[in-house]
Amino acid sequence: MSVEAVGGGRRIAAVHGRAGIPIAGFEAGLIASLKNEYGIKGLVELYGRFAQGDGMVDALMRSAIVSAAARDCGPGLKVGSGAAFKHIETFEIGEGVFIGAQANIQGRFDGKCRIGRGTWIGPQAFLDARDLVIGEHVGWGPGAKLLGSAHVAEPIDRPIIETDLEVRPVVIGDWADIGTNAVILPGVTIGKGAIVGAGAVVTEDVAPFSVVAGVPARLIRWRSEQDAQVKAKKEANNA
Repeated sequence: MSVEAVGGGRRIAAVHGRAGIPIAGFEAGLIASLKNEYGIKGLVELYGRFAQGDGMVDALMRSAIVSAAARDCGPGLKVGSGAAFKHIETFEIGEGVFIGAQANIQGRFDGKCRIGRGTWIGPQAFLDARDLVIGEHVGWGPGAKLLGSAHVAEPIDRPIIETDLEVRPVVIGDWADIGTNAVILPGVTIGKGAIVGAGAVVTEDVAPFSVVAGVPARLIRWRSEQDAQVKAKKEANNA
């Protein structure tokens, strides 16, 4: 593995992003057997037996059980210790997805959660996945959070937590990168190839191939001069 010095740091090759999409192996038979032998309730109970372990068997069983319980799941799923799921039966997971330790992904019985192939979800991430689409090859930083709903706070004479919840769809485009501890609020779309800075709070849509940061998140720059020219041309045409 080559290492290149860059500005006082070092530059090394990506691991997950360049690993390629794995070919289904012996795990496919295990997953099929789990589907045949257990219902969703049984799979959830079985997952609890392997949820916290760090050994090879624990990791294998976590991935196999989640793959079996999901509505659809491609090969090569990896699930870290302590990862938690709610209504996993509504999930559609692409090939080669990684879900880090203690990540928490909460769906809803009538919801939709799609996670595209090659996506990496970091440790301690929280995803409100009741109406969520994450594209392919997305990087989701450790501790980053996504909220898909909020209380309407009406009527005013009731505690806010007693008021109805409004679920709003969230879309994370292909190739996007969400920084550590960033927060994505309900109804937001993150464009293809966009970068959300660490700790940013995203309250509105983020354009493709842009870089945003801050609280609330604001445009910092475009990822290339060509992207900036395209954006300016579109704005001029719409003026």
